Amino acid sequence: MDGQRSFRVAVLLFALALAGASALSACGSGKDNQPAKLDFSAAPAFRGVRQVPPIEMPDLTLTDPEGLPFRLREQTAEKVTLLYLGYTHCPDVCPTHMAQVARALDELPANTALRVSVVFITTDPERDTPEVLRNWLDLLDERVVGLTGTREEINRAQGLLGVNPASRTDLGGGNYAVNHAAFVMAFTPEDQKARLVYPADMSSGDYAADLRALIEERIRPS
Repeated sequence: MDGQRSFRVAVLLFALALAGASALSACGSGKDNQPAKLDFSAAPAFRGVRQVPPIEMPDLTLTDPEGLPFRLREQTAEKVTLLYLGYTHCPDVCPTHMAQVARALDELPANTALRVSVVFITTDPERDTPEVLRNWLDLLDERVVGLTGTREEINRAQGLLGVNPASRTDLGGGNYAVNHAAFVMAFTPEDQKARLVYPADMSSGDYAADLRALIEERIRPS
């Protein structure tokens, strides 16, 4: 991580820590937005939580920050892909997730980090235009691909990933929070399935350790 980005991430995490319990958490803590089944006793070689059954990378096309079509399954092939559903107006969980992932990439050897793809799919396409996504993600890490689409496309993406479509909570004054799935999915390149997921309490060290195991040691969760 260059000095400027490191400073931005540090400031962001410090601000989130100050917000603490007073911040509005609107990132899908409800049961409807959790993976189908989690096995906390399995996959001892990993710090992530085992996902049963695995989640398949959907074959769909969304819009990238340049306004170009991004073919999700095709353009993440041959890499370990960390995928997260979130939104840029989220006050806490979304930026925390992405900051930890950004730090993890910088804790890895350069050759290992190059074999990781990070994808952020918005659950708030009405506000998260390609330009908004790019500006927000650039505060964290320019390597993250932000994707948006129509409401129908985003709802379809969530369904294919095994979670219910995001819902809104009215905050008044025309503002709203978005309730959505709040975990990172890790897809392995051989079959593009996610057998590991990461809830909000995972650190950059947890991500880095698992990425090393997946890429350098080629260990696979059963």
